[in-house]
Amino acid sequence: MNKEQEELLDEVYGKWIKYSWNSRIYPNQNDKDIFINRIKTESNFSIHWGLKIEERELNDDELNIFNLLKQTFTKQITITYNDKSIESYE
Repeated sequence: MNKEQEELLDEVYGKWIKYSWNSRIYPNQNDKDIFINRIKTESNFSIHWGLKIEERELNDDELNIFNLLKQTFTKQITITYNDKSIESYE
């Protein structure tokens, strides 16, 4: 993820910690990786927090274009929050 996406995730994650966990972080219960996984896999959780994370593998045509540009990427990541979408490639 790029810096802008990380900042967006941090903002929403911080809100989740504040409102759901009284600003406390508990190991293996509410760390950022768990939050991100829930956003990706639980549509009701994602809708509640207004954040959507989509990842998709690049198709052969896209991979060929990036190879011609001498860049290596395998997937596209799109993060949407408050009707703002940020795309990046990894």
